[in-house]
Amino acid sequence: MTCNDEASPSLPTAHQAAVFLAEYASWLLGCGATCIRIEKNVDRMVAAFGMQGDITIMPSHVQVAVWRGVAADARMAVRKVQRRGISFDLNARLSRLSWEVADGKADYPAARELFGLITRTRPTGKWEVLTLASLANPAFCRLFGGDAVAMLLVFVSTLAGYRLKQLMLEAGRDVRLTFLCASFFSAAISAGGHVFGWGTTPEIALGTSVLYLISGVPYINAVSDMMDRHYLCAFSRLVDAALLTACLSVGLCAGMLILGLRWF
Repeated sequence: MTCNDEASPSLPTAHQAAVFLAEYASWLLGCGATCIRIEKNVDRMVAAFGMQGDITIMPSHVQVAVWRGVAADARMAVRKVQRRGISFDLNARLSRLSWEVADGKADYPAARELFGLITRTRPTGKWEVLTLASLANPAFCRLFGGDAVAMLLVFVSTLAGYRLKQLMLEAGRDVRLTFLCASFFSAAISAGGHVFGWGTTPEIALGTSVLYLISGVPYINAVSDMMDRHYLCAFSRLVDAALLTACLSVGLCAGMLILGLRWF
């Protein structure tokens, strides 16, 4: 048994640590964490385990290597990214776990147990998210100068479009097709203000009806990764966000075109 495989009951072997940290990093990346956050969290737990380590983050995989003493005896683990969609709750829970390990509040067995509980945590209720998104979008409409009729149109179009998005994602449809269809659905409904002459700001209702689909977090994460020199992850996130934005735009334009609205 090498020094890398020696461990007390509260500390993992190098192999156990590599597997655990690779799984941990794959979940953290999958829920929308930046690369620098993943590196800091993993390094924090590696130090708490009394080891040294290194992590390589790729757009679809993470690789973790840890060792005690000699780097040549490192144990390595590779895991595919667990894509669960952007989740601030999951992100915060996983980050808190790293601090509990670093502060000595959780040893390796406890950390494994807590990690299992976190990964089994049910996401925020879809009906709550649907309701809140449908209420938030009219607020943006008002912020841009929309009247009460425009706000009502945005509420209805967001409610319908976001529900369509939920149903398509639950059915396993491609996320790009989902964004295109949801954008088209919302744009077609909100365009009723133009078609039937409802309200005094129908153009604001149409423009803000698809704001719930804007990929703000991926754009921010791409910039963060680029500043931290994780260029592959930054480029991957930037392209993903740009493609979703393009699909959103195609859906919006298709809705306007079918309903015969003038673009300029």
